[in-house]
Amino acid sequence: MRDVAIIGIGLTKFGERWEHGMRELMAEAGVKAITDANIGSKDVEIVYGSTMASGRFVGQEHMAALLADQLGFKNIPAVRIENACASGGSALRQGYMAVASGMHNIVVVGGVEKMTDVTTSEATTALGGAGDQEWELSQGITFPGLYALMAKRHMYEYGTTEEQLASVAVKNHENATKNEYAQFRKPITIQDVLNSKMVAEPLKVFDCSPISDGAAVVVLAPLEIAKKYNDTPIKIVASEQASDTLGLSERQSLTEIKATKISALNAYKNAGVKPSDIDVVEVHDCFTIAEILAMEDLGFYEKGKAAKAIFDGETRLNSKLSVNTSGGLKGCGHPVGATGIKQAVEITMQLRGEAKGRQVNGAEIGMTHNVGGSGATAVVHIMKRVN
Repeated sequence: MRDVAIIGIGLTKFGERWEHGMRELMAEAGVKAITDANIGSKDVEIVYGSTMASGRFVGQEHMAALLADQLGFKNIPAVRIENACASGGSALRQGYMAVASGMHNIVVVGGVEKMTDVTTSEATTALGGAGDQEWELSQGITFPGLYALMAKRHMYEYGTTEEQLASVAVKNHENATKNEYAQFRKPITIQDVLNSKMVAEPLKVFDCSPISDGAAVVVLAPLEIAKKYNDTPIKIVASEQASDTLGLSERQSLTEIKATKISALNAYKNAGVKPSDIDVVEVHDCFTIAEILAMEDLGFYEKGKAAKAIFDGETRLNSKLSVNTSGGLKGCGHPVGATGIKQAVEITMQLRGEAKGRQVNGAEIGMTHNVGGSGATAVVHIMKRVN
């Protein structure tokens, strides 16, 4: 197996991008990544494209071929990866394996979603497909409802409060104010969160990530030749994925995501690092409770301890551990097919020292954590700066 590096990154602004279609968003992020990697279109050997529901959102299936076409990659393989909200992380893992195996040298991995061309009801229905359609969605549960069940159980078992949930949103919005690509660049308070409209008790509007448009692209290459293209390659030192039951009712516990725990343990082992070695992490905060669960399941805090730690400020920028410096899904936005790739872009910027206004001091090791559905899929990557 060869060592793999990220040699190029590209990102669009996330948000309600009424003025751009899906192909324009893909092209914008793709051109930035190719330029950053100092490659030509003829250098690319395969493309992996991630999107969860492009057919439902914009009527466009066969997205990977469109991505290759828009970026001028003629006649090379193009593969779409769909794994619910973990589509981006899963696509990155496929690209990683393609390079690590020796099958391909230059690989482009892109994620995109154009979600605002349909009504909120239609978007909610499309996103609901990430859960168990027959036994959950058709019975009336919504996606916020599934995470609300997790939140209520966490509150019951560990005394987690609504104020502690709200502190996740406050921290991530604060980080988003420093990110030019973020959807929401306005700070909020705990009281703002508590006063926002109830969605599924105890989760309110400001506890939930938004419907977003956006795209993100990375370029991968073998580490041994990476500096031929870029002076600051970022090595992917671990890429792990695990799964669990699709339906929440079949889980052993409502207060953990087992797929995250398994992926994280394997990633730490393969990277030769511990949770305490991580300087910056992008976790999947589709709802505020999701970040609390992630911080515990990734091994940063004992079960039941993360909510208080976040409330006390331990995960703010340049505190004990910098978490969701991009603003996360909550502040930066959540175009579902792009999110896992955006996380990798953010960590690459942090490890390069290029995250202007939100730079983590001395960041050398970073992590991404991308979840599909209510936890049926989890993908974890650990990345390291190359000295």
